[in-house]
Amino acid sequence: MIHRSAVIDAEARVHESCEIGPFCVVGADVEIGAGTVVGPHVVINGPTIIGEQNRIFQFASIGEDPQDLKFDGEQSRLEIGDRNKIREFVTINRGTTGGGGVTRIGNDNLLMSYVHIAHDCLVGNNTVFANSASLAGHVEVGDYAILGGFSLIHQFSRIGAHSFSGMGSVINKDVPPFVLVSGHYAEAVGINKEGLKRRGFSSEEISALRKVFVELVKRRGVKSDEVYAQIDAMAQEYPRVLEFVEFIKKGKRGTV
Repeated sequence: MIHRSAVIDAEARVHESCEIGPFCVVGADVEIGAGTVVGPHVVINGPTIIGEQNRIFQFASIGEDPQDLKFDGEQSRLEIGDRNKIREFVTINRGTTGGGGVTRIGNDNLLMSYVHIAHDCLVGNNTVFANSASLAGHVEVGDYAILGGFSLIHQFSRIGAHSFSGMGSVINKDVPPFVLVSGHYAEAVGINKEGLKRRGFSSEEISALRKVFVELVKRRGVKSDEVYAQIDAMAQEYPRVLEFVEFIKKGKRGTV
């Protein structure tokens, strides 16, 4: 299942069930799991571990050196999980020593054409990156987040789970989970209501998240004991509310 024109380093570990297309280059210290299909003209450098049942389309560049002036050839790696779709011209770089040494992509993600994931980024599961969405270094993206086409994410920002960024959003701060953002620079518009409904969130849970959003994001100057008492009460009934609050408390860059 390896095309005769592909160049596979002798030290690469490619499962016998993989398909490697024409003119691919797979370097040393690369491991590719069962059932993964690599299209033509893909370059994969290591150290890189790619899991099972992934589909990597033509002209992608996977596991290349980080685009960081401080990088001096030190050991770092890329880890990609299972069942990801990595479309044409996607670029994913390995980590750096200063960022923990690893870039990590989870499972069941869709990375559309021309997506860039820089060094030391941590991407969860079931995310969607539309065409040309780009992450700078050290960005964290939670499960089920959706980045609209041409979204640009500043380094060290965090993108919360189940959030949605509109097309062309420029995000230079943290995006809390469950929130819809858009604009340049991105502003929080509201709760990602439709996305949450599709994923089985109850109307009561969505309503509680909206109340917390209004108090903590839209009215950030309000810090009365009464407000926090109401939020604590909702968190007891709806654990997602606590997730929302804890995300904001842990932030270092501020919130959109």
